Amino acid sequence: MFLLAVTGYFVLACAISWMVLFPSGRDFVASALAGAGARLQYRLNRLAQRRRASLDAAARSGRASIGGLHEFWEQHSLFCLGGLALLCLPPLLAVLLAGRPTLSGYDASTREINTQVAGLLQGEQLVPPPALPPLVFTTAEVQLERPLLVSASRDWALLDSAYAQRLLMAFRIMKEKYGYDMALLEGYRSPERQNTLAAMGAGVTNAAAFQSWHQYGLAADCAFLRDGKLVISERDPWAMRGYQLYGEVAESLGLTWGGRWKMMDFGHTELRRPGVMNK
Repeated sequence: MFLLAVTGYFVLACAISWMVLFPSGRDFVASALAGAGARLQYRLNRLAQRRRASLDAAARSGRASIGGLHEFWEQHSLFCLGGLALLCLPPLLAVLLAGRPTLSGYDASTREINTQVAGLLQGEQLVPPPALPPLVFTTAEVQLERPLLVSASRDWALLDSAYAQRLLMAFRIMKEKYGYDMALLEGYRSPERQNTLAAMGAGVTNAAAFQSWHQYGLAADCAFLRDGKLVISERDPWAMRGYQLYGEVAESLGLTWGGRWKMMDFGHTELRRPGVMNK
């Protein structure tokens, strides 16, 4: 291999020396380059001629086609017009004779529009009701149902604004349409309070801290006021009927109602937002 490389180097050096030192060598190289250039130019000229010939043939073919169509039109113009009329007449008659086109299954809705919901969607801002006296939440009946309710937060300002507006709209509909006065039992719940309630057992809550929408201001527990007293227990037929109506109203406003859960929580609603619970 080494010998072959040395031989090749020697031959290359001799060729370079011949071209540099002898005029005949330089003439040979110049002649070879001139011949290669002439052949390249010849091939480029042939290629250009072929392209021009192809374009000319395409132009002649196009002119022949146009001439043929013109000749055909002159000879059969009446036949062409008749065929065009036969193609266009049926759809034109269908458009003129048909009534307003409608799709089956998309008839105008006859459902009554809820003006209160429409107001909410149009951006009406509702104001929270006045705070109830603390004694309302400390009666024996309330303590039996919700032992730690007295220390719960009922500050509307701590709730998510969009959720608070939907909840206030639910309160308004329950009052104006069904005659139920509603009260906020608990809104925002701190992580520490959530863990305290979870430690009381599954009968209170199954959610630990940051597993409940209460920690994000997107959930609330509510009940009813009757004759100035708080009615929480669903064993009361009047309250149970109210919870059912409240669930329907809440769901119509896009809220999730706890009354449909396996461990039913009739007074609970929440506004679930994708990505919030995973933060």
